[in-house]
Amino acid sequence: MTGHPFETNLDKNAANYVPLSPISFLARTAAVFPTRASVIHGEQLFTWSQTQARCHRLASALAKHGIGKGDTVSVMAPNVPPSFEATFGVPMTGAVLNALNTRLDAATVAFILNHGEAKVLITDAEFAPVVKQALAELGRDILVIDYDDPTTPGGTRLGAIEYEDFLATGDADFIPISPKSEWDALALNYTSGTTGNPKGVVYHHRGAYLNAIGNSLVWGMKKHPIYLWTLPMFHCNGWCFPWTITMLGGTHVCLRRVEAKPIYDAIADHQVSHMCGAPVVMNMLMNAPAEATRAWDHPLAMMTAGAAPPAVIIEGMEAKGVAITHVYGLTEVYGPVTVCEWHEEWSELPASDQAELKSRQGVRYPVLEGLMIADPETMQPVPADGETMGEVMMRGNVVMKGYLKNEAATEEAFKGGWFRTGDLGVTHPSGYIELRDRSKDIIISGGENISTIEVEGVLFRHPSVLEAAVVARPDVNWGETPCAFVTLKPGAKVSEAELISYCRANLAHFKAPKTVVFGELPKTSTGKVQKFALRDQARAL
Repeated sequence: MTGHPFETNLDKNAANYVPLSPISFLARTAAVFPTRASVIHGEQLFTWSQTQARCHRLASALAKHGIGKGDTVSVMAPNVPPSFEATFGVPMTGAVLNALNTRLDAATVAFILNHGEAKVLITDAEFAPVVKQALAELGRDILVIDYDDPTTPGGTRLGAIEYEDFLATGDADFIPISPKSEWDALALNYTSGTTGNPKGVVYHHRGAYLNAIGNSLVWGMKKHPIYLWTLPMFHCNGWCFPWTITMLGGTHVCLRRVEAKPIYDAIADHQVSHMCGAPVVMNMLMNAPAEATRAWDHPLAMMTAGAAPPAVIIEGMEAKGVAITHVYGLTEVYGPVTVCEWHEEWSELPASDQAELKSRQGVRYPVLEGLMIADPETMQPVPADGETMGEVMMRGNVVMKGYLKNEAATEEAFKGGWFRTGDLGVTHPSGYIELRDRSKDIIISGGENISTIEVEGVLFRHPSVLEAAVVARPDVNWGETPCAFVTLKPGAKVSEAELISYCRANLAHFKAPKTVVFGELPKTSTGKVQKFALRDQARAL
């Protein structure tokens, strides 16, 4: 019996199948728009032809140092050209890009470099003190490439070669190595998860390609956007926007520091059309002193995620002429994968009601196959009543491969055939979801994940501390900040300021508690701390 006619002699071949990869966007854009501005950084302006050459040189230089498929290249830098160029140059060798959070402490950086087995580290000279300590703890050799930013020269060099000199050793005619499989690893991003040790989230080429397209679809983006980098490129590879903006032949406007005046200047000077960022960025712009602000007379759209933005902040930004789009996602799903899709009739509602609707997490991206709020035990979707809580679950091609070297955590995350986010929410009658709590007790501060267990571990090490529990406290500026509840040892004395200072000395500063409350901790009959009660107390402070 012969096979079905639709399946016989109709196999994949080189003519009808090429593995999806976002690195292909660069070749098309450089060919079609070679003279358009690609990257702006201070006085530097590159065209797409020049950016393609620089990415090829980076890939070539890395390949000459033996970097290839399966190797890891780490980057410790803010939103500067090397951070962008690495999103193409590193995977062009077949290697995996590991963008490091620039706010991490030396011990965590060392852990990530070791766990991810990084062979190369491209590091901005500004972060030399932390990187130097991390390298000392690493205990092995690694190729260190320093970047001396022309906008802020004078940083300390740690490696044998500077970034521009390294590029000069590469070949602009380098032929990128395309992935043999869409499932090949593209990037490695670390999330704090629910424990002190970060977990390595592995992305594949297919997921990054699709989510890059998804971004343009949900934002209704047209060709040639001018995108301001207020979102760190180390966050989920910039939510895949390095690839999105490149695909659309746009312009990447780099921003070394996220401060009000440089943002206002960039918007006005470069006619910025799009930007992303946590609610803290919106709050900073709304409350900037008059001397730091400038007016603009062109459309500006902002995408926000992280802790749900307060409706008052959304309302305030839209009053300034900024069109806000609220999205939601996690490191494990390439950044945002849900969007509060807007309905035209909602525009007739009062501004406060519109802002309330926009603060919801919404519906799935077109490239996400499944989204539901479900009972984590039965896996049954909760009623769409806006009240019954369940866990947010997702499935599809924009879900991670898994956690690097952590089979148990990967299996737990995918149990039941869905990715379990650990976030709790409700489904409204409209089908839109809204977050209500986080079952994993993660604090999201300014878009950064903070593990309460990690902070508690540091507090417990203080000689005066008997017990400690950390929860999120709402914060207008940062969305949430860590609030520590501490019971001291009998006869011990320590002030709030001393404990905060102690944490800052032993953690990345953004992880340290902003508030400390002394007293007995509420517990269940079995001795478990009742964090829900502490969260209520923190909200009332």
